[in-house]
Order: sequence, then structure tokens, then C-alpha cells
Amino acid sequence: MSSVLPWEPEGEIAESKKGPGLSRDWPAARPNRTIRAFCSIDDGALPAVVIPDKEVRKPDEANRVFQDIVLNNISPCRATFNTMINGLCKNGYTDNALMLFRNLQRHGFSPELITYNILINGLCKSGRWRAARMILKELGESGHVPNAITYTTVMKCCFRYRKFEEGLDIFLDMKTKGYTFDAFAYCTVIGALVKTERIEEAYQCSQQMVGNGIELDLVSYNTLINLYCKDGKLEDVFKLLDEIEREGLECDKYTHTILIDGLCRAGNIERAQQHLSYMNDMDFDSKLVAFNCLIDRLCKCGYIDHAMKLFESMELKDSFTYASLVHNLCKARRFRQASKLLISSLNGRMKILKSAQKAVINGLRASGFTRDAKKLQSEIRWAKILR
Repeated sequence: MSSVLPWEPEGEIAESKKGPGLSRDWPAARPNRTIRAFCSIDDGALPAVVIPDKEVRKPDEANRVFQDIVLNNISPCRATFNTMINGLCKNGYTDNALMLFRNLQRHGFSPELITYNILINGLCKSGRWRAARMILKELGESGHVPNAITYTTVMKCCFRYRKFEEGLDIFLDMKTKGYTFDAFAYCTVIGALVKTERIEEAYQCSQQMVGNGIELDLVSYNTLINLYCKDGKLEDVFKLLDEIEREGLECDKYTHTILIDGLCRAGNIERAQQHLSYMNDMDFDSKLVAFNCLIDRLCKCGYIDHAMKLFESMELKDSFTYASLVHNLCKARRFRQASKLLISSLNGRMKILKSAQKAVINGLRASGFTRDAKKLQSEIRWAKILR
């Protein structure tokens, strides 16, 4: 698959001024699945230039259209390039879309608000938070006014890739410019503040959300419950649960998982186990995160045998389940048990951190179990080959 980026006509191409061009016969050859954009050439009108939908999905086809337009001095309408940029972004070619955007600007193309939004959305979906911030800044300086959704999209992208300060800068910029926020924007910021342990700021943000009359949905309530749980305010959590019931909302698996984690953090293991049993009785489709929270907290409280029993009762396990137990078994110097669990995880194609693998091997050697250490090393090498 070609990875050629759009370029400006130069060298041999510029000298010859030849190439396929956008001939008047071209549209007729591609009648199906097309997107039409009217263009003009000098003072005369050119028939509809057709960009086949399937051809804007690849960089080399975008290049071809770009060359044809430049070499023939065609001035296409903005919808043409919006379609091309959108097609590249949707198919994962965000680098190419950004390069095309820059080349178009150099040829006098003035992007519309929708052009910026298409590119920003594509960059965010591919994790290009830095480039998305740059385009957002350019959008603000272009004379167009970005809406709250555009800001929130970039902000959430920053948070997703743990660039919390950058995301919070966008939030503060929005506040300075007088933007109003919906529940989604507030919850995104509160969640980021909680992750960075800026609890007081999270409370201030939650108070602003409630004070501004934002109608709370279940996601909003879950965000607030998580905040109170992280701060150990279980009484406030139970008040929110009562409020959820009064509003006619129904707690979901995320609500219960957050509550189990909060109970574990508060040291109320027995009640957390009771709540997990309740989740089992209610037959929620996924309880893995709740199980993992309880196992991790049982281990940290010194109840490793209880954690192992819970582990054995689980139908579904993931890398975090194994990693948590392996780590805590090593801390308890139960290296042979950790080794068996690690081998089991490798056989199940689970990914365990190299530091955890090394801790088990070193622990076995230090405890005199050199044969077990060699066996584990062999299993690790074999797992790498199979992977």
C-alpha cells in the first residue's frame, strides 16, 4: 500500500505540465459511488469534477487528485477537499490528511470550520493529541469560532493519553472564553482531576456542575460516586445512591464496581464481598473489574489466601488479575506460588510486566529454588516464540 504524501508539483512534473489531468471525459468513466464538487478553471466553467468515494481512502489517490487540480489550475469547492480529508482520516491516514491540509493552505485554500473539525476529530481518534491542539489553536486564530464539542474532543483526547495538564489547560481556556459546559465536559474534567489526585479541584468542578443546573444522568452520578469513594466519603456515596433511586435511574455495573472499589479502599472488605455477591445475583454481563478491585484490595490488606479463593472462583480473568496476584505473592515471598500463576498466565497468552517476571525469577533463586527459576525462564522464552 502506498504511503506517498501529497506534494507540490516541482521538478520533472512541473516542467512537463503533463499528466492525466481532470479531463472532461473523466466523470463519465466513473458514474457510480461518486461525490461531485463543482470547480472553475480561470473564467470558464468546468464540468463537475468527480472524486470517487473509494479512491479518497488511499493516500496515493488523494495525491493524484491533488496533482490534477494543481497542474490544471483548477479551483475546486471546499467540499471536495473536505471529502478527501475525511476519507483519509476515517481510513487511518491522518498524517496524509494533515499533509494534504498544509499543502492546500500553501495553495491558497481557506479551510472552513467543518474542515478543521474533520481534521481535529481524525487526529484525536488516532491519538495525535499534540497535532490536534495545534490545529485547534489555528482554528481559534482563523476567524472561525470552535464550538464546545470541538474543544471537548481535544480535551478528552489529552486525558485519554494521560496528558492531564494539557487537557486542563483547554478546559481553563474554555472557561476564560465563556463557553458553557454540558455534563459530559464536566465529568471528563472531574475524572481527570481525580486521576491526578487533585481532589479539591474536582470538588470545585462538581459544585460548578450542580450549581449551573446541569441535569445529571447516570454517567454524572457515577463520576461523583467515584470522587466521593476516592476521598473516602462513603456516607455521601450512599446519599447519591438514594438520589439515583429517587430520580428513577437504575445503577449499572460501573456504579457497583466503583462502590466495591470504594468499600475496599475504606477497608470494608466484608461489605465489598457482599456487594460482589449481589452483582452475581443480579447477573451483570461483566464483573471482571469488580473482581479485580476486590482481589487487589484483599492482597494489600494481607488476605492473600482469600484473594486466591476468589481468583479460583472467577470464570473470566485478564492480565490485571494475574499481575496483581503475582505482584502480591512476591511481596509475601511466596515465589513458587507466584511462579505457577505466572506460567498459567503465559499459557493463557496474558501479558505480565517484565519487572514482575524478573521479581519472581530472582525470588526463586534467592530462596534456593534454582530449578524452578530455570523452568520459569524456559516458559517465558517459549511464550515469546509462540507470541
